[in-house]
Amino acid sequence: MPPWWQRLWQRSERHGHDADASAPFSSQPQEGDTLWQSVRERLPILEGLDAEALTRLERRARRQLHDWKLTSAEPLEEVEALALAAQAMLLLNGWAHAERWQDAGARVHEIMLPFEAIRREVEEMDEAGVVHVFQDTRAGETWYQGPVVVTQQDLAASGDWSGFNVVIHEFAHKLDMANATDADGFPPLPGHISAQEWHATFTAVWDDLSERQAHGIPTPIDDYAASHPAECFAVCCEYFFTAPDTLEAAYPELYALLERFFHQSPLPRCPTAHD
Repeated sequence: MPPWWQRLWQRSERHGHDADASAPFSSQPQEGDTLWQSVRERLPILEGLDAEALTRLERRARRQLHDWKLTSAEPLEEVEALALAAQAMLLLNGWAHAERWQDAGARVHEIMLPFEAIRREVEEMDEAGVVHVFQDTRAGETWYQGPVVVTQQDLAASGDWSGFNVVIHEFAHKLDMANATDADGFPPLPGHISAQEWHATFTAVWDDLSERQAHGIPTPIDDYAASHPAECFAVCCEYFFTAPDTLEAAYPELYALLERFFHQSPLPRCPTAHD
């Protein structure tokens, strides 16, 4: 068990902050309920969604939140909890029958919310066979049949059009692992997208990012995308939903591919695209 995880559980038990989301958070809107309006104000990336899409997203987010167990050493406000679920469900909102993450083939049962960045010791071997040990800092983590981990600090920083969104990033990994025990950048594909097209499109992006890095040229999206195919998919999902103008300008074929994959078009809603 990672030390931060053990500490989180111990603090939860000591302070009595059990994380069953079904207890404090209502799964159905109540008469006069302003919670969803507060969530919409909290999440600029929902701007421009039509009434049907917003209604579907609210229903799914509330239902999903009721199903999840939230484990948090620090109390999580209702708005933040529902905003977390809304951002996670935004990935699936264009899919007609994905009412829960289980419908997408992803195993999501628990969300763990440490307060601050996760630090752990990592060992990596370089091309020469030399093992390097260093401290890695992460905003979130995801395991195949384990929880999704999102820090409260990074959750608070997610939801705008900045290109950063820890929720979308980590849930993109869960979507990626719907057909494998590990994330590899190859989620289950719909019939209208071939594996060959997916591979070719993402490989072109990967090659461009790697080439730029090799020559010291700034990358148009976060260069973390070039660290692993799974991170390439997750980072591109972040940009697709939260900085679609940047992604479309840099890699228009990839943006168009993700439009078809998610059945959504965030670009027309993005305010920075019209500045």
